[in-house]
Amino acid sequence: MKRIKIIILLFIITSLAFTVQDRKPLPDGFVHVKSLIPDLDVELRYYTSHNFVGDTIDGYQANALILSKPAAEALKKVQDDLQEHNLCLLVYDGYRPQTAVNHFVRWAKQINDTINKQEFYPNVNKRNLFRDGYIASKSGHSRGSTVDLTIIDGNTNKPLDMGSPYDFFGKSSWVAHDALTPEQKANRQRLQDVMKAHNFRNYPKEWWHFTLRWEPYPKTYFDFMVE
Repeated sequence: MKRIKIIILLFIITSLAFTVQDRKPLPDGFVHVKSLIPDLDVELRYYTSHNFVGDTIDGYQANALILSKPAAEALKKVQDDLQEHNLCLLVYDGYRPQTAVNHFVRWAKQINDTINKQEFYPNVNKRNLFRDGYIASKSGHSRGSTVDLTIIDGNTNKPLDMGSPYDFFGKSSWVAHDALTPEQKANRQRLQDVMKAHNFRNYPKEWWHFTLRWEPYPKTYFDFMVE
């Protein structure tokens, strides 16, 4: 029995070693963010089926957050600030390959594929996703310095109430939406303030979406895999 356990342990160690060796190096200027922020909570929704498409998105081969190095370094400062108040970041997306964006575009044209409509876009006709700006053929995420995220409680690990779910298509996701409770408004403002303090600018129609000011690749859309 002891011999079998040893063999199994050696197999696991060898498999992990091969996994690390097989991971392709990132392009110059990019990092795996957990190498800089080991305690960061990462839940890449597009690596799962819990997203508006309802399936794993092309290009996402691991729950591995990748960003440009300047964006990752700035994000570490955000995390450090929050932890002083027993709060942490939870990141839903970072660098996004163009391959993934192409998947969104194909899905948007499949009008009858509405498996997760009730959760993510109950009041939006799928035919209007392009017109209303929810889907586009290019994404700032592909430039490597944009993140989607929220704040979680350090004691419970639960996200703070922001008034709408992540990736919800509708006005309730707009930062300045009026129909929010005082607590929801305060939570959104806290996220806005801490991100702005470290040079991230927000997209006003998505409370979770931030891009590093003076991003290093403002005109380049990358297409390497998330792995």
